[in-house]
Amino acid sequence: MCRPPLAIAIAVVLLPLAHAMTAAAAPSDACDPTGADATAVTRARADIAASCNCTGAATHGDYTRCARTVLQARVDGRRLSVECARFVQRCASHSICGRPNAVTCCRTSANGRTRCRVKRDASRCTTPPGGASCVGLYQSCCDACTATGCAPPPTPSPTPTPGPTPTSCGGLCPGGIQTVFIILMENHNWADVKNNASAPYINGTLLPAAGHGEQYYNAPGIHPSEPNYLWLEAGTSFGVTDDGLPSVHHQSTTQHLVTLLDNAGISWKSYQEDIIGNACPLTGVGNYAPKHNPMVFFDDVTDAGDPQSPTCIAHNRPYTELATDLQNGSVARYNFITPNQCNDMHTICAPQNDQLKQGDDWLSTAIPMIQSSIPYQNNGVILITWDEGEFGSDGPIGMIVLSPFAKVGYSNSTHYTHSSTLRSMQEIFSVTPLLGDAANATDLSDLFTSFP
Repeated sequence: MCRPPLAIAIAVVLLPLAHAMTAAAAPSDACDPTGADATAVTRARADIAASCNCTGAATHGDYTRCARTVLQARVDGRRLSVECARFVQRCASHSICGRPNAVTCCRTSANGRTRCRVKRDASRCTTPPGGASCVGLYQSCCDACTATGCAPPPTPSPTPTPGPTPTSCGGLCPGGIQTVFIILMENHNWADVKNNASAPYINGTLLPAAGHGEQYYNAPGIHPSEPNYLWLEAGTSFGVTDDGLPSVHHQSTTQHLVTLLDNAGISWKSYQEDIIGNACPLTGVGNYAPKHNPMVFFDDVTDAGDPQSPTCIAHNRPYTELATDLQNGSVARYNFITPNQCNDMHTICAPQNDQLKQGDDWLSTAIPMIQSSIPYQNNGVILITWDEGEFGSDGPIGMIVLSPFAKVGYSNSTHYTHSSTLRSMQEIFSVTPLLGDAANATDLSDLFTSFP
């Protein structure tokens, strides 16, 4: 009998019982969540995890209704079969979400038959005569059991130890870079920023603590903003040469970074200043511009341009939510952050009426907030770069790397482009194939003491 400590794993791991058919054997009207349909099922469950708060659901019914809404959108968008939607809905229904103190109870009888049920509390997970039981390690029965018994327990985090660095691992965590925050500023050559009195925080605080590249360029000959943002996501501009809305320049390909992350089960969010959060941000609002948010140009993120796309809304969040997500540990592993057009050095605005100074002030608030968080201190990295050079030039523009792994006070003259950043993201998260020009680029590893 195994009775590990009671814990709730929020991350979803697909270990379904009684669904072990091979892809070749799965009939066309069935769902094969461990074979041909595994990617679609994993992404659907990740969408539910991002959209429906398991621990914060008022009731289990609220959680399952939220899950049903997410699944219906994926079915309507032809991204999930009806049978797979039913499978994922069963995973949500047989979960502890919205059920305080509930546990998943995996029981194996003496004759080897395994079943899972959600129980009101751990005491109700009894062991059958001659059999075995496990309790409470996973949020859903789809994760708690295999066809032959209890699923392997998730690896617990090491116990924190006292020390000056308040990380959950008591210092640097094993396994290399864990969380990435990339911040995009706008339209300035590095020569304009470096040693400029309007940027005291960048020059006086960040550079002495960071590694930075002196020869980092936007994608060669690519202007204006939008195609450079697309390049950071997919290694190509798709031939876009203006700042048109997603309705004009949307892309049907699935070969872009956040979809590779989704397929690998790696969480991501785009934090955009000035968006509201109740709709997919496909058009401008306040000083937010879609041209600075590359994810909303991809049909698989927006459910083909649906303003109420659950996938898009779950992943594209107001910048004001970042502080809370950092505090409660719900921040994603890949975080794309765009200040509004006043704070990203794009536009002259009050109160500073100085593009560099206003952006520098914004960074002086945003960076300490991230650096003080456990996700950053547990092997995180902050990348700060600019979208393109000034007045149509390709740069060089800035690339600043802050991390427990960064080379402090270091700079190099290696030729980098946005393809270098994209390649580095793919190497950090081990997702392939290398996208577009990332396959030809030099990564940013020289700015780190350990990479990836």
